[in-house]
Amino acid sequence: MNDKKHGKPGSGRQERYLQASILLGLISKSSYGYELISNIQSYGFIEGDAPPGMIYRHLRQMEEDNLVQSQWETKEAGAAKRIYTITEEGREVLAFWVKFMAGKAEKLNRFVRMYHDVKPAK
Repeated sequence: MNDKKHGKPGSGRQERYLQASILLGLISKSSYGYELISNIQSYGFIEGDAPPGMIYRHLRQMEEDNLVQSQWETKEAGAAKRIYTITEEGREVLAFWVKFMAGKAEKLNRFVRMYHDVKPAK
């Protein structure tokens, strides 16, 4: 995986875990942008309403980077909707994110344990 192409996990940007959240939202099934926007808060990285413009901007970039693919789905009744599917490269990037986050969680948990083991000086 090319870090420049996909962004470096843990960068200082407020939306740094949005890519991982979108990929996780697509790992079990294809989804529409609106559905992703509705569910993305459950991953814990966005507080409040997820800004649709930000989500769609990420989806377009992720499609350019071959992490997701989309196609228009038309039903007899109603407007056409774009449905997104994770690609094999997207699955690899998500696995990288999970490994990165697991390492961060391990370090944070170790820090908290060390804090609880120390007797504070008075």
